[in-house]
Amino acid sequence: MTETPKTIATPGRIIEANLRRRHRAETRFRLYGISAIVFAVFCLVVLLGTIINNAIPAFSQTMIRLDVNFQQQIIDPNGSGDPKVFAQANYRSLIKTSLSNLFPEVRGRSGKQKLSRLISSGATYTLRDEVFADASVIGRTKPIWVLASADMDQYNKGGISLKGASTNRRIGNQQAVWFEQLKQQDRVKRVFNTTLFTAGDSREPELAGVWGAIVGSFYTLIVTLALSFPIGVASAVYLEEFAPKNALTQLIEVNINNLAAVPSIVFGLLGLAVFLNFFNLPRSAPLVGGMVMALMTLPTIIIAGRSALKSVPPSLREAAFGLGASKLQMVTDHALPLAMPGILTGTIIGMARALGESAPLLMIGMVAFIVDIPGGVSDPATVMPVQIYLWADSPEHAFLERTAAATLILVGFLVAMNGLAVILRKKFERKW
Repeated sequence: MTETPKTIATPGRIIEANLRRRHRAETRFRLYGISAIVFAVFCLVVLLGTIINNAIPAFSQTMIRLDVNFQQQIIDPNGSGDPKVFAQANYRSLIKTSLSNLFPEVRGRSGKQKLSRLISSGATYTLRDEVFADASVIGRTKPIWVLASADMDQYNKGGISLKGASTNRRIGNQQAVWFEQLKQQDRVKRVFNTTLFTAGDSREPELAGVWGAIVGSFYTLIVTLALSFPIGVASAVYLEEFAPKNALTQLIEVNINNLAAVPSIVFGLLGLAVFLNFFNLPRSAPLVGGMVMALMTLPTIIIAGRSALKSVPPSLREAAFGLGASKLQMVTDHALPLAMPGILTGTIIGMARALGESAPLLMIGMVAFIVDIPGGVSDPATVMPVQIYLWADSPEHAFLERTAAATLILVGFLVAMNGLAVILRKKFERKW
């Protein structure tokens, strides 16, 4: 019998097998990385797609045209022409009269109440503004476009179906019939929802807007920036350039790094205990919110500032000293200006984090229902994340749309702020 010769494992073959095994491992690792990126992008697309799909209906609003008779005996019975008298007029009765003229067959209190629910309660403000803008309209009949109620707006957008028992729906079959009749008469249209960007919060979805929250967020960020930026930059400069390297400074550095990882609600508890309960500062005000956010943002700015200062080459410091500059002159005239792009990048990222935080502000009372637009840092206000939280907790389907729209607006602000950080870094970055 002849035996099959055994393969001799030469060093070359061993190296070749090891190389093939390493290449296979590298290929698998590359595929794992690509799969992770594809999965992350897929999740992001699904998330943004869901938000955009839910938000699109909120950017349009249903309007109904009514032929309103501005009766003088209701608006200005004495003919005084006093704006105070105009403001106290019963404009709701004018709307009910206009609807009754369109549907004279509707009788009884119950039927008229259902008919009036086609129109938003904010329509009275539209009529009032029309009278204030032109008092000559009193005593005349004029076609006016007014807001439809949130339920009829949802029905017009396809958000409410007539299938199923009418007791389980927010609108009845008769109301749908009336609305369809208005559409046939070209009295219904959809327009861009400017109220979403110009109004504050409201119990009525069709009257609710994000402008109050945007202004509140602006004031809060102004206070945050005014406090955190100078303190954070000064702390970073001292720790990196002037502080002696001893146990105390090491303890401070460790605490700063730990504060950057502390849950944000802890800062809210600190603000509640110190700013509200001890100093008795106004509750639900951007002033207190900005102070709390400044505490939360400080560690980020300090860490970013120290990293930016460390990136300045030592040769520039030595050149400044060689030309006779003092330590303070070297820092203020050379090191700090060169590190400022990195400091600004860290500051903007910290501000973006502050813009998206809600937990600390909930602890200091900025979860209150605020209708008026804040006029300063001490006025009651809310912010965008808290406004989203409030709307998400509302049972009406129309608030779901506005929650998604507000989320989309907030994401847009965050993307813009992070994009600004990238632009600043690219524009002022120095390569040594």
